[in-house]
Amino acid sequence: MTCTKSTLIEKISNIFDQNPSQSKEVLETLIEIMKSTLASGEDIMVSGFGKFQVIEKSPRKGRNPATGDAMILEKRRVVTFKCAGKLKNKINEELQ
Repeated sequence: MTCTKSTLIEKISNIFDQNPSQSKEVLETLIEIMKSTLASGEDIMVSGFGKFQVIEKSPRKGRNPATGDAMILEKRRVVTFKCAGKLKNKINEELQ
């Protein structure tokens, strides 16, 4: 099952015995901070969780899947996530 924003809000509300609107405000603020940080090109490192990093992609040749026409894809920035060792271990605990 996918954990959605509303699920996170509900869980935060339950853990901290908060009003859901307060939890929503906290989560929305966190997301806005993360978006503006990444948009400025800075990385976000959350100890024990992982690192969100902005990577510059160079222009490259591509193909339109609908028409098959060759095209040049413009340079762009993408966000990548690298999992921390603690999180990786936690995820793989379930398999053992």
